[in-house]
Amino acid sequence: MSVVESIIDLPAEYCGMIFGQFDEYAKEIERTLKVDIIVRDGVVKVIGSESGVKRAAGVLKDLCELAKRNNQVTRQNVDYALSLSFEDKEEALLEIDSDTVCRTIAGKPIKPKTLGQKQYVDSIRDKMIVFGIGPAGTGKTYLAMAMAIQAFKNNEVNKIILTRPAIEAGEKLGFLPGDLQSKVDPYLRPLYDALFQIMGAESFNANMEKGLIEVAPLAYMRGRTLDNAFIILDEAQNTTPAQMKMFLTRIGFGSKVVVTGDQTQKDLPRDVTSGLDIAMKVLSRVDEIAFCKLTNKDVVRHPLVQKIVKAYEDYENKHPDMMNGRNNDRNRKNRHYN
Repeated sequence: MSVVESIIDLPAEYCGMIFGQFDEYAKEIERTLKVDIIVRDGVVKVIGSESGVKRAAGVLKDLCELAKRNNQVTRQNVDYALSLSFEDKEEALLEIDSDTVCRTIAGKPIKPKTLGQKQYVDSIRDKMIVFGIGPAGTGKTYLAMAMAIQAFKNNEVNKIILTRPAIEAGEKLGFLPGDLQSKVDPYLRPLYDALFQIMGAESFNANMEKGLIEVAPLAYMRGRTLDNAFIILDEAQNTTPAQMKMFLTRIGFGSKVVVTGDQTQKDLPRDVTSGLDIAMKVLSRVDEIAFCKLTNKDVVRHPLVQKIVKAYEDYENKHPDMMNGRNNDRNRKNRHYN
């Protein structure tokens, strides 16, 4: 294998962001692509195999362009740029970054960060109903929330409705104190968190009082017709088929719907089929409905989360009855004590 070297033109003011603290990003690029990166007298030199040097040059140039666009280069950016380099899709990173959904109350831009997320955002723009399906940390709910708030600000919809099935995640919570809102708030807290970050508490509370933003359990949707609204159903894997049908038939004129769920984290009783699983089979060929399946490659939380998701996927593929078995044991114990 012949060794080649290439000099990369990287402005000195961006090198610190591109290489990371203590050069951790540069070391990651070196380990992954089997190259050496040398910085001397303001010159960046990459040494290694021809393919490794070419990929490293592409990754460094893309990260430099991200920095020039006033982005904070993160470990996720580096890891994803490396994965794209093996697929010869380096240019996709900058295309993804050019799509700003909206900005948080602090002015931080919210953007898709992977090809899967970009497809998800584009589908929400183009389709009336979108199912976002994937593991934790893929931005399913957060991006849907950002799209809802942007549509609300642009007067494309008159109302935002956020809903979740109120079901315990494996623990019995008992009789919670307080009024009805206090009882359901713990189930809806992740939705509130995203709203506060994007919209701000003051704007959220004002619109909540006016009835323009509604956060409610799924059971509250029964019997309603939801016109001119952006509706998000979160944790849809915990719906029953009847609940899912009830929800989808609430949709009125001028509305847009996003349904999010993770098929690997069901909290339903063992003898109840997930409404999300049934909907994917029943509605797969219906026009104006898109199904976006995100994977561990789309995880944008701490890199360790991506590894955890991948490890569980590998283990469950080898032992498909493992999680079901634990759920069954838990349900049997719950029935015994109740």
